[in-house]
Amino acid sequence: MLVALRVKNFILMDALELRLEPGFNVLTGETGAGKSIVVGALSLVLGGRASAEQVRPGADEAEIEALFDVRSSDRVMAMLDAAGIAGDGELVIRRVVQGTGRSRAYLNGRLCTAGELQALAPELADVASQHESVALTDPATHLGYLDRFGRLVAARSELAADVGELEALSAELRAARELERGRGEREAFLSFQLQAIDALSPRPGELADLAAERNRLRHAGRLHDITLRAASRLDQGEDALCDELARLASELRAAAEIDPALDAVARAVDGCWTELSEAAREITRYAERAEADPDRLAEIEDRMYRLEGLLRQHGPTIDDVLAARARLAAELEQLAGVESHVAELERRRDALLAVAAERARKLSAKRRKAGEKLGAAISAELAELGMGGARVVVDVAPHGGDRAELVVDGARLGQDGIDRVEFLISPNKGIDPRPLRRIASGGELSRALLALKRVLAECGPAGLYVFDEVDSGVGGAVADKIGRAIGDVARHHQVLCITHLAPIAAFASAHFVVAKENAGGIAKSYVTRVDKKDRVAEVARMLSGAKVTGASLKAATELIEAARL
Repeated sequence: MLVALRVKNFILMDALELRLEPGFNVLTGETGAGKSIVVGALSLVLGGRASAEQVRPGADEAEIEALFDVRSSDRVMAMLDAAGIAGDGELVIRRVVQGTGRSRAYLNGRLCTAGELQALAPELADVASQHESVALTDPATHLGYLDRFGRLVAARSELAADVGELEALSAELRAARELERGRGEREAFLSFQLQAIDALSPRPGELADLAAERNRLRHAGRLHDITLRAASRLDQGEDALCDELARLASELRAAAEIDPALDAVARAVDGCWTELSEAAREITRYAERAEADPDRLAEIEDRMYRLEGLLRQHGPTIDDVLAARARLAAELEQLAGVESHVAELERRRDALLAVAAERARKLSAKRRKAGEKLGAAISAELAELGMGGARVVVDVAPHGGDRAELVVDGARLGQDGIDRVEFLISPNKGIDPRPLRRIASGGELSRALLALKRVLAECGPAGLYVFDEVDSGVGGAVADKIGRAIGDVARHHQVLCITHLAPIAAFASAHFVVAKENAGGIAKSYVTRVDKKDRVAEVARMLSGAKVTGASLKAATELIEAARL
C-alpha cells in the first residue's frame, strides 16, 4: 500500500505531499491541471525512465519519494531480505533526477538501480491508463493470475518441486554422459598422473629434509676441516681444553676438602668438563662422518628436481600433491562405474518424468476449464462496463517443445507446467481476439483492465491499483457502473483513480483535487484534499462545469450519498 508520495520540483509541481487512504482514492481537476504528473511521479519511483524535461524550470534537480507499507506482501519482504535491505515492513523509494537527465535511486536509503525498482514495481503498484499497464498487459503475469483464479497454486507448486528435481537430475545426467564420452582419454590422463606421483611416493616434510642433507653434502669438506680442528683443540692436541679443565676441576675439589664453601664451584667446573668432553667426542664422530659423497648428492638433487616438478603441477606443498592424488584416484574409481551411474540416472529421470508429466497434464486440463470460466466472468464484467460486444478469451496453449530437454506431449515442461497463458480480447463482435497490449482505444484498454482487476481482485499481487482515464468515452449509467466496479476492487486493494466523471468520483473514500496557477511567470500545479462541502463543490463542478449552481450542488450531494449505499 502506498502511504505517502512526496514530490519536489517535478515538472509543474514545486512541492507536493500526497497521503493516500487504504481504499478508493480519487484525483480530479480541470483538464491540463496536472493530474497526470502524479502518475508520472509514481511511475518514476517504480523504475520509469528519467529525463531532463522532468525537472521543474529553474530547479537543479527533481526529487520523488514514496513510502510503501509492505507488511502484507511476503514476496516484497522476501525480495528486500534477499537484497539485504532492512525495513521493518516499510519501504521508502527515492528517485532524484538531475537537470542533465541523469538520475539516482534509493531503496530505504541504499543506492540501487532502476532495474531493481522495476523488479519490485509489479508487487507494489499496477498502473492502468491509455498509455501503460505495469502488469496486466504483460503475458508473463497471466499464468499466475489464472492459477490464482482457479485455485491451482498448490498444484503448480507440487509440479514445480518435481520439475526442480528433474532439472537437477538432468544436469547430473548431462555431466555423467559427458564424462562417459571422454572416459578413455580421461582414464589414460588420470592413470598417467597417478603413476607420476606413485613413482616418487612423496612424504610430508621430505623436501625440507632433502634440502638440509644436500646442503651438508655440498659443504662436506669445509665441515670436516672445522670439526676436526675443533676436536683437536678440545681433546686431542697438546694443551687440550678438556685436559686443562680436568686439572682445574681436580684442584678445586682438593680445595673444597679444605673449605666446603668451594664445593659448589668445584662441582660446576667438574660438570663443565664432563659436558665439554662429551661435546668433543661428538665432534670427533661428526668429523669422521663428514666426507663428500657425490653419488648421494646427485641422487638427492635428482629427487628434489622430480619432486619440484610434482609441486608445479599439484602444489605448492607435498600435502597438496597427496591431496591431488586422492582426488585423481577417486575420479578414476568414479569413471570405472560411469556406465552404471548413467543407467541409474536415466532410470530415475524417466520415472520422475512420468510422474511430473501426469501432474502437468492434469494441471493443464484444470487451467483450460478455469480459463473458460475466467474469460466468461471478465466478458460479463465488460458488458456491465458498457462493452457488451466485447469478449475475453484466456488462451491456454502448449509451450513449444523444440530443443527442450524435458518434453511432455510435444510441449516443453517447466516449473510452471507445459502451458503458456495469455489474455486475449475482442473489443467488438466480429473482431478476432487479440492481446490486451494491442487494443487501439485507450478507453477500451482501461475498461478491459478494470474488468480484469475486478474479477481478479482477490488474486492480484499489487498493493496499489492506479486507474488513469478509465472513464474515457463513457458517461451516464456506464460511469456509475465503472465507479461501483472500482469500489469493488478497492475493497481488496488500495486504488488511486484519475477521472473527469462525477459518478466515479462520488464513490471515493478520499478525494484529491489538482489545480494550476501561475507563480512568477511559471505554471505551478498543486494538490489539495477536499472533504464535506469542498468535496460536494468539486463534484458539482464536474457535473456542471466552471459555473456551480444550486442544482449541481444538490445533484452532487445526491451522487455522493447514493454511492455510500
